[in-house]
Parts: sequence; structure tokens; C-alpha cells
Amino acid sequence: MLNLNLSASLNITRLIFKPSLCLPHHTVSTFNDLPIPLEKGLQKDGRKVEIKAVVLDKDDCFAYPDNVEVYDSYKSHFEKLRLAYPGRKLLVVSNTAGATSWDKNLKLASEVEKNTGITVLSHSVKKPGCGQEIMEYFRKHPETGVTDPAHIAFVGDRLTTDMMLANMTGGWGFWVRDGVIPLEKKSIFSRLERPLAAFFFARGIHAPEPRSIFEE
Repeated sequence: MLNLNLSASLNITRLIFKPSLCLPHHTVSTFNDLPIPLEKGLQKDGRKVEIKAVVLDKDDCFAYPDNVEVYDSYKSHFEKLRLAYPGRKLLVVSNTAGATSWDKNLKLASEVEKNTGITVLSHSVKKPGCGQEIMEYFRKHPETGVTDPAHIAFVGDRLTTDMMLANMTGGWGFWVRDGVIPLEKKSIFSRLERPLAAFFFARGIHAPEPRSIFEE
């Protein structure tokens, strides 16, 4: 079954006018290289960043695609992240598990929740267009402390979904560049993103800096 992503297709044209939308604020090779707490990857040049919650991609980030469990080599680091961002502060947002156009009866979402202990967001719009649904989730759960998109780190392996979601929402993007799947087995879209990022970085283009709504 083909997992079509109309949201990504519609939003990709934004890169013509603002290519910075697909770029990360911090890049790591694999999930195991994520700094904990995540602020460690952002606190440079006098930045004062407070990450209160993490939106986490699943496929080729902390799990093998089509698998509902944390990749074996990442289990220890996953638990450290879960302890650093307990309860509803850690949220899985996937274009498979929880995406109602794909996971219609939310069976995948339920299985991921059971195996990870982490809430999986049920969302009708796929990444990168589900920012409003994510912010609505955090508004419903004030115990997370999230009152601004700049309080959220978005972690994922795709520039045109995960990093665009981060920047379009107003949060911080953490790109897991290499992920679980070997490069030669990744989708053509995923493989094309590496030279795209290198092209933009070489021209001095960087991810937009999140601004707190209180700075407006």
C-alpha cells in the first residue's frame, strides 16, 4: 500500500522561496548521538533555549520502519530521553503510526504506545502540515509546561517532513541524518535530501531561529 503524503507535496513548494525551512538547527548521525537534555545541542553563541517537550519521529529515527519497537541499539538512550522528558513531554508524531489516513484504526499507534510507553499523536494531516494538531495537544496538556512552539524540539530523519514541521511550527529541529536504514536502502527522497542540505549550507543558508511569542 502506497503511503501518499499530500501535505509534503503541497508544502515542498515553499522551499523555492524559503529553503531554510527544511534545515535543522542541530544534526546528529543517529538517535544515540542526541544530546540529553537537548538544549546542549543548541546552547551556542549565547543562545538561551529551554526545551520543555520533544516531538519524536518513529521510522528510521528510533525504530526500523514497519517495526513498533525501539531499535535494539537505541533502547538505552531512548530510556534516558524518556526520563529527561517524562510523561506527555515526549510525543511520537509519525506519518505511519497515528496518521489517520494510513493508520485508520490506530492499531499501529496503540502498538507503539504499548512498546515504548510514549503517547502517539493521532493526526489527520501528515507532516509537515500537522503543527496545529501538535500545538493543540500541548494546549490540552498544560502539565508539559509548553506555552510556546519555541519550547519544543522536533527530532526526525527527514528534512522535508520533520525539519519543515519544526520550522513551520516555530520550534527547534534535530536532524537524525543517518538513522537506522543503510543509505543505499533508503527511499530516493531521503537520499536526495543529503546533497540538498549540503547545497544550502554551502551557500550560508541556515534554519530560521525560533522566536518566542513573548518577543513579538
